[in-house]
Amino acid sequence: MRTLKVALLLLVTLFITTTASAQIPLSPQANITLITCGPGNELYSVFGHTAVRVHDPAANLDVVYNFGTFDFSTPNFYLKFVKGDLQYFVSASSYEDFVYTYQYYNRDVLEQQLNLSPTQKQQIYNELTTTLNSDKRFYTYKFFDRNCTTMVGDIFTRYIPGGISMKNDDAGKTNREIIYERLNSSFYENLGISLIFGHKTDMEQYKLFLPNQLLQGVANTKTTTGPLAQPTVTAYKAIGSESISVWNNFYTWIIICLALMYFSRNIVVQRSLIAVFGLLGVFFTFVGLYSYHQEIALNYNALLINPLFLLLIFFIFLGRYTAVKTTIYVCFACMALYLVIVITKPYFLIVLPLIALVAILLMRALNANTKKRLHNA
Repeated sequence: MRTLKVALLLLVTLFITTTASAQIPLSPQANITLITCGPGNELYSVFGHTAVRVHDPAANLDVVYNFGTFDFSTPNFYLKFVKGDLQYFVSASSYEDFVYTYQYYNRDVLEQQLNLSPTQKQQIYNELTTTLNSDKRFYTYKFFDRNCTTMVGDIFTRYIPGGISMKNDDAGKTNREIIYERLNSSFYENLGISLIFGHKTDMEQYKLFLPNQLLQGVANTKTTTGPLAQPTVTAYKAIGSESISVWNNFYTWIIICLALMYFSRNIVVQRSLIAVFGLLGVFFTFVGLYSYHQEIALNYNALLINPLFLLLIFFIFLGRYTAVKTTIYVCFACMALYLVIVITKPYFLIVLPLIALVAILLMRALNANTKKRLHNA
């Protein structure tokens, strides 16, 4: 029975893909619809999703084109993701299956039917089917510049004179501010992304890279014949509220940092933390050279979580008192510069406990170095 179900699923998928990839003349009843899905619980889905629906009842066609597909079974998946050469691809499914999937995961599904001419509809449909049926269906994911939302927005822009309006609730904000606000209820994810994203994230929004931004941009776009989109329709409304972990918040973060401050009185814990922060600093400093993700290059958070900590540990074990003292002073100078940079950033408050922890580690290392030098004098 299981084998029969799998076979039927494969046949249905093959039929949908074949139908979707066959360029057919659309009838006057055909419509192109922008689909915007609400956020999910996983980190990769927390920003929502964008897709395109092509519906032509006369041709018995109702297909959703999805630019956000990736394969977890890809060899070296996480290394490829960090490096920035993980291949995303376009897939197609029936509208019914698409909505059912988002109902299952309890995520909103919103639709905007576009007011396009028959020529524009055919052009967009032709590009979607051509992309799906060629090597162009694969693309390298880029957080701000190339994702499920920007790929759809770029297609629309090519066939809509004047392009899509940049007017949205996030206009004038930096990319970092936008991400920070979206991750407000996911503290540790927010902290991690804030620390790993570098200078480019502080640029003002220059592209509609999130699903809700494109939804608003389309809603605010005017053409010579009137609004680009009809009023937004809710195909599915998520039920209930998302449960929030009692551990995933700022207060537990403060408790963790205070606990580390307390236990760092132990010399082993102290040196272990300095070494761990040093390794993280190396990662923050050099991952931008390895990765194609421009968002993580030029990461000034390495001024706080500093690769010099490894050099500090090296000097401590060698007993180089003057070198230890000099390295600690340099690290404090880096911290001072870091404070000047991040005091205006949206994540300044949540990184303050980490700043305090690092400062205490350095002070204790300095005091231990002074005592040891006096003892050996």
